[in-house]
Amino acid sequence: MKKLFLYVICFLAFSTFICSALAADKVRIKLISGDVVTVDAAVKTLTVKGKKAEVVITVDDKTAVKMDKEKKTLADIIVGDKVTVKYAGTEGKNVARYIHIKTAKASKKGSDPAKQAEPAKSAPKSGN
Repeated sequence: MKKLFLYVICFLAFSTFICSALAADKVRIKLISGDVVTVDAAVKTLTVKGKKAEVVITVDDKTAVKMDKEKKTLADIIVGDKVTVKYAGTEGKNVARYIHIKTAKASKKGSDPAKQAEPAKSAPKSGN
């Protein structure tokens, strides 16, 4: 009976160890939108300041960088750009899969300085 109990405990411990090891290798896909704070082309990283935190993101050869439908590179991203980044959090690194650089037109919806709002028209007065 003691041997059976020992085997069951060993099996459960081993199963827990294997399951936790497999869970650690799981890739989590995340999304962040915000302003570019830093760009380091030498080490292929950029830092994006989102609503909650700043995230350092690594760019590799598989990363797609686009502005509208046009292909771009990390060198085309400058500090202050507004970006949306889809990245995989794995092995302690955040590796970008897709970076969309927002154009000035898209980031300022409806705020064209050439088109200013017309003043409100006053209601017609009644003839009393």
